Amino acid sequence: MQRPAKPANEAERLRALRRYQVLDTPREADFDDLVAIATAICDVPMGSVTLIDAERQWFKAKLGMDDAPETDRDTAFCAHAILTPDQVTVVEDATLDRRFHDNPVVTAEGGIRFYAGAPLLTPEGYPLGTLCVMDSRPRELAPPQVKALQALSRQVTALLELRRTARELKLQLEDRAWFEQTLHAFNESLKLENADLTRQLRMDPLTGLANRRALADALEQALAGTAALCVALADIDHFKAVNDTHGHAVGDEVLVRVASSLRVANGEAGLLARYGGEEFALVLPGMDLDAARRHCEALRRAVALASTSLPVTISIGVAARQPGEDKAALLQRADEALYAAKRAGRNRVHA
Repeated sequence: MQRPAKPANEAERLRALRRYQVLDTPREADFDDLVAIATAICDVPMGSVTLIDAERQWFKAKLGMDDAPETDRDTAFCAHAILTPDQVTVVEDATLDRRFHDNPVVTAEGGIRFYAGAPLLTPEGYPLGTLCVMDSRPRELAPPQVKALQALSRQVTALLELRRTARELKLQLEDRAWFEQTLHAFNESLKLENADLTRQLRMDPLTGLANRRALADALEQALAGTAALCVALADIDHFKAVNDTHGHAVGDEVLVRVASSLRVANGEAGLLARYGGEEFALVLPGMDLDAARRHCEALRRAVALASTSLPVTISIGVAARQPGEDKAALLQRADEALYAAKRAGRNRVHA
């Protein structure tokens, strides 16, 4: 195991950490919420807000981990992460990393395999610790997930700054109106950033389309109305062959290209989402079955015409809501229509 070095500015860094007076304070919902958002965006079971003290790492917030409030700094992944404060430290498989392969937190039963930590930087640039996410199996993060983790780490620092500012203002300022105005401005700024993070939580990181969570909400809302409603499921034809022949990087490029073609052709007709793997879903409120079929034919042609060096087509199944039908039944009939389109030869729409 490689013990983490200490930053060249360790004394100044520790003084900056002490100024926040956050070590050994109780848990707070605001920090817990940011960890929950980080683990959801990165699709991992564990996460924490970790502060690196002189000889320990202390947890201000944690999810999916044991209840220990602190651990030894020598075994802390985060103590390595603060050594590169300008980037997110990502360890895809700790058993293959010479720094961690024999670390007790890795070798233990159910130990850490994947780690990603975004440093918590003060306005002066001192790394106090990290916002980190973890898993017990190896994995990768997509670039949008890395960016979201960095954005969330800035949120953690903003909360720390807010606590410090509030404490100092209470001690130093006599003008209560100015004090409340400053806190309000901080809170409004945090609300704006939280709104953006909420949007990311409902977005597929690879394609930029809505994800299954957003699809489920949109479908529930549409089913609550009385207007006509159709749902379509689209699947990229022979996508496994693309991955097997050209590799997953090319497969990801195909997914992004198909998503872009569908987005442009769909316009504002309804919510377009990545349903999973190479499958996409579309909620079409206000359309009857014939109108939805024509719209999906236009989507199918748009994807086929967009293909250049690597021909790509899609098959689409469409179903119209029946009286009293719930979300699961409607999606099931759209899925059956999709498989009918594939059995009929692919690159077609079955309504």
